[in-house]
Amino acid sequence: MRIAPRLSPLLLAFAVLCSTAASPQTDAGTVSFANSGSPAAQPAFLHGLALLHNFEYGAALADFQKAASIDPGFAMAYWGEAMTFNHPIWMEQDRTAARAALNRFAPTPEARQAKAPTQREKDYLAAIETLYADGAKPDRDLRYAEAMEHLHKAYPDDIDGAAFYALALLGSAEGVRDERIYMQAAAVLIPLFYAHPNHPGLAHYLIHSCDDPIHAPLALPAARAYSRIAPVSAHAQHMTSHIFLALGMWDDVVKANEASVAAVHRMHAVASKTTGHCGHANYWLEYGYLETGRIEQARQLVEGCRDEASAAGSIERAQGAADPDSASLLSFLQMQLRYIIDTNDWTGAIAGLTVDAGDLPLARFYQAAARGWAAAGQHDPSGAHAALSNMDALLPKLPAVFDRAGVAPNDPMRRVSAVERTQLAALIADAEGQTDEAIHFAQQAAAQEETLPYAFGPPSPIKPSYELLGELLLQQNRLPEAEAAFHEALLRAPNRRQTLADLQRAGTRLATLHQ
Repeated sequence: MRIAPRLSPLLLAFAVLCSTAASPQTDAGTVSFANSGSPAAQPAFLHGLALLHNFEYGAALADFQKAASIDPGFAMAYWGEAMTFNHPIWMEQDRTAARAALNRFAPTPEARQAKAPTQREKDYLAAIETLYADGAKPDRDLRYAEAMEHLHKAYPDDIDGAAFYALALLGSAEGVRDERIYMQAAAVLIPLFYAHPNHPGLAHYLIHSCDDPIHAPLALPAARAYSRIAPVSAHAQHMTSHIFLALGMWDDVVKANEASVAAVHRMHAVASKTTGHCGHANYWLEYGYLETGRIEQARQLVEGCRDEASAAGSIERAQGAADPDSASLLSFLQMQLRYIIDTNDWTGAIAGLTVDAGDLPLARFYQAAARGWAAAGQHDPSGAHAALSNMDALLPKLPAVFDRAGVAPNDPMRRVSAVERTQLAALIADAEGQTDEAIHFAQQAAAQEETLPYAFGPPSPIKPSYELLGELLLQQNRLPEAEAAFHEALLRAPNRRQTLADLQRAGTRLATLHQ
């Protein structure tokens, strides 16, 4: 049984009517950008621009620097270099490096304006000056989005200007899904994508604008096209799965992330037997394997990540790493917890894996969560209580971790840990036979999760709270309430394997009662 997210008739009709046509591509996509650089510098500049649209920032930086070395007066080469230091979706920015890149063109904003040969290039430089000016980052992001809006209106035929305007809009949301802003970006991108189906930025940013279960159909054609547009980009291969996962298209999620991992291996000549099992694409790949029943492949992925985490752990502990995408230690711990929760394998090999988390509060929190879930699953209340006590001791330390990592104050990831703590309290109460208290805690977790904006990707928290609530209600034969909870869970995690199985069990029991 497949439960679709709630979609408006307009979105459904749009998704059905839209299609894309395949065409020959370069390795990073097709771009065309009028500029005053020398003909000899164009190949490096245009390739760097395509890579920039694919968020392949390091490779793009090398191309822009190459273009500037060929033509030292090439204004847009320095603009491109400075652009590589702003990662709006990831909430990362290196203002010092960006300013240094601009200063190599000319030492002041006024001098750069005087040196830029065309009005359009002056406008691009003026916009980026706002991005790296003085002041708080959210204010600068907002001013930059406004500057790119003016540029877009001044040059309506500039496809890259439109794409970067849409990206600036997404960046102005400061890492929090704001549906109004996201749909404003989508409105800019949708007509242009169908007019320019091989442009990497249009497809890429449209996916980012629509990667939630309600709006994902709008970007499904872009997801189908993007992997062909930029075959060299590991990020492009992964990005398609943002839409596939939001729609519960599990085989496509697996193929996309396997392709992304393979692209990383090709780029870095990584031996897949010893490395390449941790990080963003592999976290999504594990979830795809679990959702398609490929448990052994998921197990191998987690075990490989554990080996990487053990090898890299001392460095990450010394650096205080807090990002699972770049820290193999945290990547492993979250992958381990997901495996335990989604397989109910409380005593197997994955549950028994250990790694030294040192004094990293976030890593220790996820270690405690894994122990707590495994103990509760084995009906070991004392072990689960010990884990919950550890989580309670670590929770007050997490805000400082997020502050050091540059996580925005309103980023929903700051609130996920509290939900996961409440979920474990529900499991402990259930293990102790306190049925009403267990359901109360699960309802509290679901209410907490409802306040979180949809987080693209595998469910966050790892266990959907409404799924947990439904399972506890199902145990008590409160079947209509359980069914309602499972339907709510499927709105945030469409076509999730465990929720569908639970819903089927509830439906079967209800049907038996009505016979």
